[in-house]
Amino acid sequence: MFQKTRWQLTLLNSIVFIILLAILSRAVYWYTETQIYREVNGSLMKIMEEDWPMKGKNPQGRFLIGPEPSSIIWGPDQQIIEPVMNENNPLQGKEKELYPTVFNSVEEVKAGDANFRSMATKLQTSYGEITIQFIRNVDSEKALLNRLMLILLVGSGIGSLVAIGAGYFLAGRALVPIKKTWDNQQRFVSDASHEIRTPLAVIQAKTELLFQSPSATVEEKAVDISIISNEVRRLNKLVNSLLTLARSDSNQIELNKTQFFLNEEVDDIVLQYEDIAEYQGKKIKNKTTEKDILFVGDQERIHQLLVILVDNAMKFTSDGGIITLSCSKTASSVILKVEDNGRGIPEQEIQKIFNRFYQIDTSRNANEGAGLGLSIAKWIVDIHLGTIKVKSEPGLVTSFEVTLPMKNQ
Repeated sequence: MFQKTRWQLTLLNSIVFIILLAILSRAVYWYTETQIYREVNGSLMKIMEEDWPMKGKNPQGRFLIGPEPSSIIWGPDQQIIEPVMNENNPLQGKEKELYPTVFNSVEEVKAGDANFRSMATKLQTSYGEITIQFIRNVDSEKALLNRLMLILLVGSGIGSLVAIGAGYFLAGRALVPIKKTWDNQQRFVSDASHEIRTPLAVIQAKTELLFQSPSATVEEKAVDISIISNEVRRLNKLVNSLLTLARSDSNQIELNKTQFFLNEEVDDIVLQYEDIAEYQGKKIKNKTTEKDILFVGDQERIHQLLVILVDNAMKFTSDGGIITLSCSKTASSVILKVEDNGRGIPEQEIQKIFNRFYQIDTSRNANEGAGLGLSIAKWIVDIHLGTIKVKSEPGLVTSFEVTLPMKNQ
């Protein structure tokens, strides 16, 4: 599919480039032709207005051959009255080809292999109607234009081949992000299907077991019901996360910006997780020392960001571990930091942890989750025009540092 699209883009781009090249070549040729013939046309018009008739000014051996204008007087029978063509003139016998077809304006005439620019007018005399024609040889100008035409044709041909090659290359480069997006979408659909199928399979299995014991009491089937309830909650959380990411991709979620104190939001998160941490044999601490850190942003999303980071730290911190939160500000930004002394993240995995459905292999069996939390956290940071950095020394400390500008659009 992508190869076919690449060739289609190459063809389209090449056609556009070739058309533009043809237009440019025609414009160059027309401009050069106009400039070359401007002096020739001007000299013919000047003679017509001021100097005719030019009797006696045509050397017999150079008539109509040299670069200077010549004059011809045609009789009523379209025969040359003067000058007399001698046998040395290469145009002898081809005089009829010189007779003008356009009067009082410049035209191009050709006699044999010679090219001329001509301007003629008719006069009534006692001998009848005669034609006065001023003519100038333009073989050198024509040769120059022919060389220019050859250069433009060869250049256009080479340019077209280069355009096709460049178009193919650029089409490939243009399709790289599209292909990457397509692969991500395919992987997203595959992973989402897998993550949804797992709790659905558990729910179906436990439900069928319940149907096999229709007379059993709720107390007897409490374990199965509890498992179904847990899987439903897990499925609901997964669907909500998928919906959030889908809406973020299509820009359907608008920020509800308000002013609030970021340090108070950190305080609330710590209070929310204190009992949970104590129950799990862990500690959560707030190292924020500054007060009244005013921030403008979507308070609900910032709260969600902190929950994701703290939940992630709790998940990968062993019993007795410590999770610390802090909030500080600089002249232009605020900094949120969540640290833990859990198992850490291998260096080669850090760049991947914000990918959707990505989970470190060692954690898949030990911890529940679909691998969407950090993707959502990254999105929240991005829509607030901030950055998120991860530093980890496995077994010692892992730090997520979020920097948010004080003024974001």
